[in-house]
Amino acid sequence: MAPQSEVRIAPDPEALSQMAAELLVDQVRRAVYDRGRFNLVLAGGSTPQRLYRRLALEPGMPTWEVVHLFWGDERPVPPDHPDSNYRAAYETLISQVVIPQPNVHRIPAELGSAEQAAQRYELELRSHFQLHPPRRPRFDLVLLGMGADGHTASLFPGSSALAEQTRLVVAPWIEALQTHRITLTAPAINQAAVVIFLVSGADKAEALRAVLEEPHEPERWPSQLIQPLSGRLLWMVDRAAAGRLTATSV
Repeated sequence: MAPQSEVRIAPDPEALSQMAAELLVDQVRRAVYDRGRFNLVLAGGSTPQRLYRRLALEPGMPTWEVVHLFWGDERPVPPDHPDSNYRAAYETLISQVVIPQPNVHRIPAELGSAEQAAQRYELELRSHFQLHPPRRPRFDLVLLGMGADGHTASLFPGSSALAEQTRLVVAPWIEALQTHRITLTAPAINQAAVVIFLVSGADKAEALRAVLEEPHEPERWPSQLIQPLSGRLLWMVDRAAAGRLTATSV
């Protein structure tokens, strides 16, 4: 496990979401005080949705008006589609808080092709952060989930996206799913100040053990690619997901 990473274990999914909410709110407070703006990357999946519901009710949140929301990945569907990561975040968080619409930077997945959506989103990121290539944006916090196959965002085992070093956003074909996905690349994520993996459930236990304890083999376990260059990496997991970790991992 990389020296800058740490693992925190919660007893159950509810406690996990509470732990993550408290840390996120603390990070927003610090950013508001220091810079007056907070750039947050949201994740898809059921575990983050539990966190979003809690954040929408979090009394300690100083304000949502200075928070800018981005997405780590998206399916090539319209924003109102049941499979849309944007829709899930909208229903559980965005529609429940007061946040300016210009602060919501969703992936335009309804464009003619996934590749067009990826290119457009990269332009959106560069415009927001006022950066030209090859510079990369520094998100304040990136939320990530992890699948039972070790994927994160839409960085899947064997994907061409795993080798990407220059682009911020790509649209690889995912053979196992027979579809394209739009995703931030590992170099874009690794520029972040804080990266939090939220992992819940016994079905993730073997992948979590492999990612943290096995030799570096990101073609098989893509989550191993996430190593912030000068940031903080936290694994927030529930007891079920942590069931196969050894003492050296925690």
